[in-house]
Amino acid sequence: MTEHATVKAALMSQAIETPSWAYGNSGTRFKVFARPGVPRTPREKLDDAAKVHEFTGAAPTVALHIPWDTVDDYAALAEHARDRGLAVGAINANTFQDDAYRLGSVCHPEAAVRRKALDHLMACVDIMDATGSRDLKLWFADGTNYPGQDDIHERQDRLAEALAAVYERLGDDQRMLVEYKLFEPAFYTTDVPDWGTAYAHCLKLGPKARVVVDTGHHAPGTNIEFIVATLLREGRLGGFDFNSRFYADDDLMVGAADPFQLFRIMYEVVRGGGLTADVAFMLDQCHNIEEKIPAIIRSVMNVQEATAKALLVDRAALADAQRTGDVLEANAVLMDAYNTDVRPLLAEVREEQGLDGDPMAAYRRSGWATKTAEERVGGQQAGWGA
Repeated sequence: MTEHATVKAALMSQAIETPSWAYGNSGTRFKVFARPGVPRTPREKLDDAAKVHEFTGAAPTVALHIPWDTVDDYAALAEHARDRGLAVGAINANTFQDDAYRLGSVCHPEAAVRRKALDHLMACVDIMDATGSRDLKLWFADGTNYPGQDDIHERQDRLAEALAAVYERLGDDQRMLVEYKLFEPAFYTTDVPDWGTAYAHCLKLGPKARVVVDTGHHAPGTNIEFIVATLLREGRLGGFDFNSRFYADDDLMVGAADPFQLFRIMYEVVRGGGLTADVAFMLDQCHNIEEKIPAIIRSVMNVQEATAKALLVDRAALADAQRTGDVLEANAVLMDAYNTDVRPLLAEVREEQGLDGDPMAAYRRSGWATKTAEERVGGQQAGWGA
């Protein structure tokens, strides 16, 4: 197989998971702007997700968030997804939107609150059983706002106890993906603030526990690609929550703020064998002011473009330059790949799959936005109010 064919084959096999919540209304604590045609039910979210996959050919799974996507029959919801050419992806637990969690969930000082949170996590695994989902994704908002508010050591013990209980409940083919975030909503200590804390807990739990890297959850200037390379080397990178940020956890379209960073991350994924490993490529974004489906299509395309550029790095030339200490040449090899216009290559890949080479234009021509705006009248749109 030629190098060109190898690159195309890798791009054709790449799968990017879209988040159900990105199809609903979202915003800030100041205001949520509603849009016509926004889904009202989890099934309608899947209908929209099916359009993203139809036009990109690269988004075959949809992550659910519980309780945002609560239904009476999860097996039926999974069947609805299959009927539209999709599968249910990761199940995301929510332990941050209940009044009981004011001082934390699994790290709360009161045993009754910790039990409530653990029961929810166990229920999420039950949902995984019903949908056939592989991954349980855990992000904890737990933390403290003031020195002395709670015992830092004991909170880690409580976290470890909860994680161990959930890990024991997982099936043989299921995984736990532990996410970290520097701060927010807690401002003094966050109980899982960085990749090292997440990795330490995963290491104690066993091979079914891995770390999720959310690209917006770091301090400014953090070398995220180093984290990715390290976790891949240790066999503990479970997946990504892709998004962009300018200031904090902005949840903007991936690649919008720093496409070069996304390229550097994807190069380490390619270098570390992440494209062929069990690494989940997920979006975690909120489209507050832009149209939902086109924004998600654009995000999928941005990940594809970064991946294509990473695959085009001349790794033999790079290794030669690194071995001889030719700093400028090594940097030039990476920059040559980054500066390559890969849009014609990706259009070729899509056309060989029977798709339109321009997913954005194809979606616009489909009339789906007009159709949903006309049909989805009445009821409660998905999202949260402000």
